[in-house]
Amino acid sequence: MDLKLRGRRALITGASKGIGFATAAVLADEGCNLILVARTAAALDAARESLARTSPVCVVTHALDISKSSSMEQLAATHPDVDILVNNAGAIPPGRLGEIDEKHWRDAWELKVFGYINMTRAFYTAMKRRGGGVIINIIGVAGERLEAAYIAGSTGNAGLMAFTKAMGSASPADNIRVVGINPGPIATERLEAIMKKRAQDRIGDSGRWRELYKPLPFGRAGKPEEIAHMVAFLASDLSAYTTGTVITIDAGASNKGNNG
Repeated sequence: MDLKLRGRRALITGASKGIGFATAAVLADEGCNLILVARTAAALDAARESLARTSPVCVVTHALDISKSSSMEQLAATHPDVDILVNNAGAIPPGRLGEIDEKHWRDAWELKVFGYINMTRAFYTAMKRRGGGVIINIIGVAGERLEAAYIAGSTGNAGLMAFTKAMGSASPADNIRVVGINPGPIATERLEAIMKKRAQDRIGDSGRWRELYKPLPFGRAGKPEEIAHMVAFLASDLSAYTTGTVITIDAGASNKGNNG
């Protein structure tokens, strides 16, 4: 299916690996020119080289910390012509209230929660001035399946869901769409590290971490590209009537409830 995205400019945060890189690869295949943002220059260089081997699109990289307002201001000033913004950077640590002190909580929210909000603030204005655009927030099912053991993440994700829905309900007035995606467990380096720790804690052998996937739907975690393809569809005009909503991609696991 031709999503008719060729020639559009997409900025992706957290773009050097995982869902961010998968999104970059899918959008590049659709003909989008890319602006990739992550903290590590070497990882961005590797991502750009990988994309260059498969897609003849323009790829610009910026090694920046999105938790800093100056980074967002720099990006918005350098790239005022972005058509698609994908907010993806950020990983909030697990833990209960007594295990996550104020500094770690604030640091995590500066990158993900306020990072998403302030990137939207910076690029929404430019999109409005240019006549439209699409903002896609990669959030996470912890905002739906609220867990005390992931208190900072559940609270932050729930806030980003509310932010996405509130912004997206008003944004059609500016010909802008704001949508979100809540991925469930996705097979990334971060999930692998989490599962190895759980395997060590539960069965005393981190090498048996893949066994913990068995209770998941289809007996596996999701693939990054399964999220990326939804990003591309939502970014396209084929989804032009979609805004102010958050789409869950977790193979139905969240419908079973917290004890499912």
